[in-house]
Amino acid sequence: MSTPKLTVVGAGYVGATCAHLAALKNLAPEICLIDIAEGRPQGIALDMNQSAAIECFSSRVVGTNDPRDTYGSDVFIVTAGLPRKPGMSRSDLLEVNGNVMKSVAEYIRAGSPEAIVIVVTNPLDSMVTLMRHSLGFPARRVIGMAGVLDAARYSWFLSEAMGTAVQDVDAMVMGAHGDSMVPMAERCTVNGIGVLDLLDRDAIEAMGERTKGGGGEIVKLLKTGSAWFAPASGAVAMAGSILRDEKRMLPCACLLNGEYGIENLYMGVPAILGASGVERIVELPLRTESRALLQKTAGAIHEDVLAMRDLGLF
Repeated sequence: MSTPKLTVVGAGYVGATCAHLAALKNLAPEICLIDIAEGRPQGIALDMNQSAAIECFSSRVVGTNDPRDTYGSDVFIVTAGLPRKPGMSRSDLLEVNGNVMKSVAEYIRAGSPEAIVIVVTNPLDSMVTLMRHSLGFPARRVIGMAGVLDAARYSWFLSEAMGTAVQDVDAMVMGAHGDSMVPMAERCTVNGIGVLDLLDRDAIEAMGERTKGGGGEIVKLLKTGSAWFAPASGAVAMAGSILRDEKRMLPCACLLNGEYGIENLYMGVPAILGASGVERIVELPLRTESRALLQKTAGAIHEDVLAMRDLGLF
């Protein structure tokens, strides 16, 4: 990707922050920000571009309402859709956000048939499933952003509990992006030292439970929206690994075909991300308890997929 193009779909808080972070990191010479609200992406783009001289980035942000301006993009970050409100679950958003995914897929397929697509919209596992179905792209080019965010939340909670620098914590969360996600305490370390050797089991369990409800905790505090800084950081980390062929191992929602004993289902697992998208799904040996929890989270995802079929989204 000598002159890559990145498009962010949705100019809400998550999308705008994605575009800003991508520009600050100079991920692509052109960053397209598209939204259906007239004037919003254009205004955000103009504001960002006017910060370039101060922040010393060379990326140019283009705000638009016209899907044709996204044509020729190498990577899409899809954030468009309705955010959660207090009392709502991610599954409550199935129908409205499912129709958004289908609409976005139409112009991605028409103008950027070789693109790699990172879905951020909730309910994540269901939306990435629908996006891949609507696009017809190889599974390695349609990925969901969840595990990077969930692991970052877990890292923060663990670092606070242990009194260590969050930069030294390496956490892992697998499974669905929702209440049934599986924080993998046995895979979490602080500079190579397992957290099981640094915290008691009850404290680790408490941090895992807080991670599961991490998004809902923020929704409850905000009252009129949901998280945007950390989700945007996670999506941009994935896009950067793809655009720069960094081959980072990041937990993300990938289509499983036998890995972890699960067939034809998107789920959060560690994967190597490079220029071709998902270059390898990393299959870890799991304890019996963790494997059982993954099967449980697979059931929750499958229920949402069946619900989308009932809604006529497939």
